[in-house]
Amino acid sequence: MGVKKFVVGNFYDENVLFPAVKKVRRAGYKIHDVFTPFPIHGLDKAMGLKDTSLHVAGFIYGITGTTTAVSFITWALTIDWQVNFGGKPFFSLPAWIPITFELTVLFAAVGMVLTFCWLCQLAPFIKKDHFNPRSTDDTFVMAIECTDKTNEADAVAFLNSVGATEVSVQYRETGWWLGRYDQDTVKYGKKIEAA
Repeated sequence: MGVKKFVVGNFYDENVLFPAVKKVRRAGYKIHDVFTPFPIHGLDKAMGLKDTSLHVAGFIYGITGTTTAVSFITWALTIDWQVNFGGKPFFSLPAWIPITFELTVLFAAVGMVLTFCWLCQLAPFIKKDHFNPRSTDDTFVMAIECTDKTNEADAVAFLNSVGATEVSVQYRETGWWLGRYDQDTVKYGKKIEAA
């Protein structure tokens, strides 16, 4: 994972940011990401992002929990330790429904939280670089990834023309890594400023 160059524009109004995202995409620039202090309805569609598959993962985790519960209870009560509960059959599915339901919910909930954290790169002691720390407070940040075909002077001028108030060229690592926020790091010969 190397250091990449980004043209970063700050916006102070979501009503300026939203049309700017559409114009940047139409102009053919590659949007790395847009960072906002609160969710903006429809921004994912404007950026061209696909719908999440988290609900599919939740279904798979839930089915895994159901299968685990029914399989274990069946093995425990019909094969390993047969106990006669007031004359009920050893395979008494209606009596197992509460435990099966609880294990289904547990597997789905824990699995979806872990999947969400993995997809969003959230974990303790993980250093995520910010293009502008104010994006968590009161400003909107759009980062355009510079490719071989990107002229950064044109990209800076274009962001200024679509309403960005502050535009800068930054070098950032795109992934996530173990580290500390309070220290500058040097990677691949370029200094990465601490956020």
